[in-house]
Amino acid sequence: MRAVVCEGAGGVEVLTIGEIEDPTPAVDEVVINVVAAGVNRADLLQRQGHYPPPPGAPGTIGLEVSGTIAAVGSEVEGWAVGDECCALLAGGGYAEKVVVPAPQVMPVPEGIDLVSAAALPEVVATVWSNVFMTAHLKDGETLLVHGGSSGIGTMAIQLGVAHGARVLCTVGSRDKMDFCTRLGADVAINYKEAEWASVVNEATHKAGADVILDIMGAKYLQDNVKTLAYDGRLVVIGMQGGTKGELDLGRLMSRRGSITGTGLRVRSVVEKGQILAEVVGHVWPLVTAKKVRPIVHRTYPLEAVAQAHQALEESNHIGKILLTI
Repeated sequence: MRAVVCEGAGGVEVLTIGEIEDPTPAVDEVVINVVAAGVNRADLLQRQGHYPPPPGAPGTIGLEVSGTIAAVGSEVEGWAVGDECCALLAGGGYAEKVVVPAPQVMPVPEGIDLVSAAALPEVVATVWSNVFMTAHLKDGETLLVHGGSSGIGTMAIQLGVAHGARVLCTVGSRDKMDFCTRLGADVAINYKEAEWASVVNEATHKAGADVILDIMGAKYLQDNVKTLAYDGRLVVIGMQGGTKGELDLGRLMSRRGSITGTGLRVRSVVEKGQILAEVVGHVWPLVTAKKVRPIVHRTYPLEAVAQAHQALEESNHIGKILLTI
């Protein structure tokens, strides 16, 4: 089958289309004929040689797909050949077929086309597991989302609003500010034009944010802690701003704050299955009711994978970038 293969590690020039073996399912797995695959920042890191797949995962890039079931393992229940689905992967999505444990496969929400469904698994699982399962965002609380115009950010804004939270976000342009406010954010802050921490404190009358979803890591650590509300929860899911920062423990303790660092890819199949079961139960009804939707910036054919990676690196997009197979 055709798949994206990397000739070494480095820039987009290492991405090529090659032929690899068709996958066969174990007893608890399914094979999916891929229609579309999501492009994520973790994919860029893997291409660069900084984020190898976990043991046992396919070596090819790609953490989420949509498509149809092509084969079913002997112990798998609830799925049949031809069923439409979307799935969260540990790797292998940039290919015509992928094998995946059955608990990591979800039905396509009603009203969502099969290509757009590829924009859902990674962002919804990330937001739900971190903002709701870990940080326990409640109705009436304030959620601060860094990178509000990203795939994760646009989903976090929508789910926060749908659950009665007041949502603030940081973005890098006025166009992105406008988009995020139309999506439901109460306050969108252009971090290139304003000190976002000051704006957050002003917008919350110095009360701060109850939950902060952070993709930046070290660069934002001090200001994140400064903007936490009492009993606030900071969840770090990315390190785009570095891995080591200075932490004011006195400030953190005075606010009774907590900091959690999480990852999705390295979780066990059981853990991923638990997250996705909650997603199907809690988020899919919101998608069906059109209160939440995938935001797709652009699709690229598989052969244009280098352009798709370059577009993500340039960060001018809003929402998700997809590959179509």
